[in-house]
Amino acid sequence: MNNIPAFETLLVERAGRRLTITMNRPEVLNAFGGPMHREIVEALAFARDDIGSDVVVITGAGRAFSAGGDIEGMQRVIDAPETFDKEVEEAKALIYTLLDIEKPVIARINGPAIGLGATIALFCDVTFASERAKIGDPHVSIGLVAGDGGAIIWPALVGLHRAKEYLFTGEILTATKAAEVGLVNHVCTDDELDGAVCDFSDRLLAGATEAIRGTKIVMNMELKRLAHAMMDPGLALEAQTVRSDDHRARVEAFLARSKKA
Repeated sequence: MNNIPAFETLLVERAGRRLTITMNRPEVLNAFGGPMHREIVEALAFARDDIGSDVVVITGAGRAFSAGGDIEGMQRVIDAPETFDKEVEEAKALIYTLLDIEKPVIARINGPAIGLGATIALFCDVTFASERAKIGDPHVSIGLVAGDGGAIIWPALVGLHRAKEYLFTGEILTATKAAEVGLVNHVCTDDELDGAVCDFSDRLLAGATEAIRGTKIVMNMELKRLAHAMMDPGLALEAQTVRSDDHRARVEAFLARSKKA
């Protein structure tokens, strides 16, 4: 049972029959730059196939769950847009692999979950958020289509009209607001978060494993259908905006503000 893979940007640990995947770039709020985009897919595939676990927890190291896309990485894609093709394939693999995990997947949202970070958290089955967490998908704020899964999962959780409002504006919600609209299941203080996740994990581990997995399989069927129908066109539209003048200008303005700060 010690066959846990090692990663550069992730920690994967097993405690009993609970497997925890921790995004581990705390110095950049666990943003998806460098190899993490690829490694998260590999870690999820391991979690899907791991015979030593029955519950999976996804979280972030430090004070964030994940800040989403790396802005400097976006500049590199702007300069060489053909490199986005690889990110497209990884983005699809990420969502499809996450949905293929038959075990319950719990999001421990210990801080901001933004963009792709929010998408990963919200595609989990049950979500526990720190009261200081913030959740949002601001793709449009940097001139991009929310094509990497946000346009699928937000409407599924909060309804079409609310999802359009949040995704059209890129609004960042507090954890309390996210719980009020049904985006997350539970909001806890920092001191309560670990205990709440552990208690719920233990409750599932004490349950009927086969029945829980079968119930998840049935409930995820429609979500899988939506994902397989929407990911390709969503990412194609996002790829168009990657090459847009608006996206270039917004990224350049963000980087300029960062340098001044």
